[in-house]
Amino acid sequence: MVNLFDVKGKVIVITGGTGVLGSCISKHLAGQGAKMVILARNESKATGLLDEIRKAGGEALFLQTDVLDKARLEKCKEVIVDKYGRIDVLINAAGGNMPGATIPPDKTIFDLNIDDFRKVVDLNLFGTVIPTLVFADVMVKQKEGSIINFSSESAFRPLTRVLGYGVAKAAINNFTQYLSAEFPIKFGEGVRVNAIAPGFFLTEQNRSLLTNPDGSLTARGNAVISHTPYGRFGNPDDLLGTIQYLASDASRFTTGTVTVVDGGFDVFCV
Repeated sequence: MVNLFDVKGKVIVITGGTGVLGSCISKHLAGQGAKMVILARNESKATGLLDEIRKAGGEALFLQTDVLDKARLEKCKEVIVDKYGRIDVLINAAGGNMPGATIPPDKTIFDLNIDDFRKVVDLNLFGTVIPTLVFADVMVKQKEGSIINFSSESAFRPLTRVLGYGVAKAAINNFTQYLSAEFPIKFGEGVRVNAIAPGFFLTEQNRSLLTNPDGSLTARGNAVISHTPYGRFGNPDDLLGTIQYLASDASRFTTGTVTVVDGGFDVFCV
């Protein structure tokens, strides 16, 4: 029987691959037999991640880059194609936030730092658009591939504080849907584009916002949990099933979707 969820042998490129979520995804897919290409800026983190993957018997390559630098990404593409001959999956997991692009309770919209707002939009939106333009070129030529963008709970409704991040993630949803029509209409079926929208997961960017140094919840952390029917934050491995589905042939007729993985946060109200 054919295993539709098999990713063995697939060449999977992931941006932001050394982050909390990206590392977990990279290790899982490598453990499933994928050939992982990890793109990130932090070489020291990448070294440790590669060691973990290789000790577990997986295959991984690290390429230091910047998702906003198209020329460097083009060079990465050349290295990948020279080594593997193809690119099967692109996971756009790079992203982040900055204090100046948020509106804390003691501030108003008029305190917004436009420079920080622009940087957050650049990183999250253009940091998805530019890698997609670079690596999807390979997929279009081989007439096959899967692109998985990272959206967010903040893309569906404006969460307090995270203005810049939410605006960028909402744009990613639109970009995902646009490409899901653009590719098949212009180039024929074969390249699909979907997104995953995590709920609240503890990462390097939000840990101090949601938890205190002793591990207890902040006021915002309590508010999030009280609006999450599952009553907890997500664990990185909660994303793995959805990621593997979208990366595998099981999703070959699925495109333009945004899959929410949030323990019920988006649907809950009182």
